[in-house]
Amino acid sequence: MGEGIAASGTLSEKAMQRTLAALRICARRLEDQGAGKVRCVATEVCRRARNGGAFVDRVRQATGLSLEIISAEEEGRLTLAGCADLLQPKDGHALVFDIGGGSTEILWVRLARDGERRIEGAISFPFGVVTLAEKYGGVSISQARYDEMVGEIADRLAPFDAAHGIGEAIGEAIGEAIAAEEWQMLGASGTTTTLAGVAMGLARYDRSRVDGAYLARAQIAELSSRLRAMPLAEREAHPCIGRGRADLVIQGAAILEAIWKTWPVPRLRVADRGIREGILRDLMQAPGPKAQP
Repeated sequence: MGEGIAASGTLSEKAMQRTLAALRICARRLEDQGAGKVRCVATEVCRRARNGGAFVDRVRQATGLSLEIISAEEEGRLTLAGCADLLQPKDGHALVFDIGGGSTEILWVRLARDGERRIEGAISFPFGVVTLAEKYGGVSISQARYDEMVGEIADRLAPFDAAHGIGEAIGEAIGEAIAAEEWQMLGASGTTTTLAGVAMGLARYDRSRVDGAYLARAQIAELSSRLRAMPLAEREAHPCIGRGRADLVIQGAAILEAIWKTWPVPRLRVADRGIREGILRDLMQAPGPKAQP
């Protein structure tokens, strides 16, 4: 949905048509399954687009689905709820992020040994793999162009970092605290799952192996170099990338490298889960009708 929004500030007709086609399928499946509890949400792209509200109305008329444009705070809460089981219950902090097509969400979370998790900072940045591909290209990216992309993203992360003192605290803690896993990083996005699958050399994508796996910070430079060296056709043929991500995976690697450049936590835990699972948890926990005796 983020295609073209950076330049125009609106959802393009092409992107809306694609989304409507997908939502019609979703609506049919919901009806076929007799779904009793449904929540449909729209996130950063609809928040930012001047025609986001009009698109929500169009979806309702075309499919019967009522999209709710949620806040960045609610998006962060749902993302954390969906993947929090992968965070170790230890006193400390975690950086949780979700790299999307038109935006990147980052959460700064306080952790406790009793399993409590409190979001102390949340932000949605207006850049993702699609918006970066539109600016920097997606088929072939030189080392200089890649470094420029990483630098731009790191500059955008700097104010959030300074507001919460994250990088400074991590720098002071490197050593004993890092070794004790008091600082954790969790990536809930297609970028991290794709990179993990490539790094693991999987013959085909396997969620059971990727979800909960770890990527080391030292791996990202090698991964980005390997991906940039691949022709587009080779990336399309890779079982963990495919045609849908072949021209976007390098941009995702650049965002991840910028995150690691800003916050040098030694390793990242990969989550093949996120906002959808958070919504599902909420629906499952919501009070329902009382059982009849």
